[in-house]
Amino acid sequence: MARYQVFHGPLIHCLGLDQLEIIENGLIVVNPDGVISGLVKSIPRQSVQQHLTSLGLSEPQYDVYFLERGQFLIPGFVDTHNHAPQWAQRGLGQSMHILDWLDKVTFPNEARFRDPDYARRVYASCVDGFLQQGITTASYYGSMHAEATKILADLCLEKGQRAFVGKCNMNRNAPGYYRDATVESSLSDTRDCIAHMRNIDPEGKLVKYVLTPRFAITCEDALLEGLGKIAKSDPDIAIQTHFNEAEQEMSFTKTLFPTFDNEVDLYNHFGLLTKRSILAHCCYVSEYELGRLKDLDCGIAHCPVSNMTVGGGFMAAPVRTFLQRDMKVGLGTDSGGGFSSSILDAMRQALVASNAREVMSHGKDKGLSIDEIFYLATLGGARVCCLDEKIGSFATGKEFDALLIDSESSRPGIMTMVEEQDTMKTIFDKFIMTGDDRNIKKVFVRGRQVKS
Repeated sequence: MARYQVFHGPLIHCLGLDQLEIIENGLIVVNPDGVISGLVKSIPRQSVQQHLTSLGLSEPQYDVYFLERGQFLIPGFVDTHNHAPQWAQRGLGQSMHILDWLDKVTFPNEARFRDPDYARRVYASCVDGFLQQGITTASYYGSMHAEATKILADLCLEKGQRAFVGKCNMNRNAPGYYRDATVESSLSDTRDCIAHMRNIDPEGKLVKYVLTPRFAITCEDALLEGLGKIAKSDPDIAIQTHFNEAEQEMSFTKTLFPTFDNEVDLYNHFGLLTKRSILAHCCYVSEYELGRLKDLDCGIAHCPVSNMTVGGGFMAAPVRTFLQRDMKVGLGTDSGGGFSSSILDAMRQALVASNAREVMSHGKDKGLSIDEIFYLATLGGARVCCLDEKIGSFATGKEFDALLIDSESSRPGIMTMVEEQDTMKTIFDKFIMTGDDRNIKKVFVRGRQVKS
């Protein structure tokens, strides 16, 4: 019989953008379904058993974990933009312009996923690798291959990662060996993948489909229109694409769609901008586009690592502007587009990018704080994925996606050493800025331990 899991000790999560909550002696009770059934914000260690008894729980029904000095729980990380096929090409083609990088590095690599055995091997490593780094939820771009995309979904479900998975739709401006043969074949493969994911996870507890036009450059009008019709027929389906990523990409898009002055009108015309849309990058956004994206309630996947290593420029997205308008913003690792698949690195780079943006804006866009980048990686990312009612914090009734951090576990010289006088906030800051996956001792998704 499944047992309750009970954790006592420091709990750290966000209640909002600038509302970091540190609970020194907290108690979380997780029921056998992986849902947080109770949260007590202050309870001494010696009173835990008595409290559980008052809840009607006897000792055979639960396991208790008492956190030691330097250990604490945080919500799982949410990666709002990730190219799973690029797991094996990380670090290649850095500093190239985005379209050159696609042609010379990415498309040849992604074409290899036509081989199901290759896809299974790389995707298994990919999902394991992201769970190792505490990414409990990921929004994945697959390759253009339906079979490989279904394999990725199967592995996410098997290994216990919460995931949005989408077959990449692309029928032009890609090599002949790596593009959808026709509009109809692309849409047919999409419907096939949707049906597969609803078959393996009927309630969408972990795995859901996400419509994935790579970007307008690689999609003919008819393909965008067909995807928009699928979105309209199923308002609950998620959508993801690249948006205003680089000047080279934006200029090329305008030559292909001359009747549209901007990408927000383009994608909205085809019915691809909804509250469930996840727009990657958004490095250059006009005042008009800001207003429309806010009205449409789209989510933004900020990818600071790849923005500054691939694309042909130092692209510091206006994250402070997004946040000031209460737009939904999370972080993405982008996998092959950068030098790291770590959300911790994405958080740190987001801090650097925001400082650069402050200088570029002459002080208008203030730099982000450590608390704010943590919000982006947890509750902010959950909002982007429309999952903030389920995950992102430790509220009662939410599902238990969590990381057990041990600040003392890494080898000397890695994470900043913890000193006797350090407060919990100091230890937390040291982990965010200098810790790595070795400090993430356990990972839970819906209460299931997926890393130990």
